[in-house]
Amino acid sequence: MYVAHRQDGELTRLAELSDKFQLSHNHLVKVVNRLIKLGWIASTRGRNGGIELAVDAQALSLATIVRELEGDFPLVDCHKNHCVLESACNLIGILDRGLNHFYDYLDNYYLSDLVQPPTAQLISKLQLV
Repeated sequence: MYVAHRQDGELTRLAELSDKFQLSHNHLVKVVNRLIKLGWIASTRGRNGGIELAVDAQALSLATIVRELEGDFPLVDCHKNHCVLESACNLIGILDRGLNHFYDYLDNYYLSDLVQPPTAQLISKLQLV
């Protein structure tokens, strides 16, 4: 959200993110590398380098973000533990439908929605500090 709030072409340094959000630099590097591999973030190396959004924030849905970062898997994996109720269990169907409704709901929102007021004002204050 912080990077998406930046103006086009304005780079964000990892040290800045680490400082503002009190994140481990090593952890942040791993996260940023994942976002780069997904094509959502572009990085520029060097003294004046940093990262910037590589996609249109209005085209990146929250459902896509959550699926990619958290994994698209069922809430309960009955096959893994060989549950004795597996062949006649109502729970798995209910959970699957609930998860699908969750993603359907998130599909209505985009990264750009997250950087609207009041969040935008808070991010702006962070960027000034």
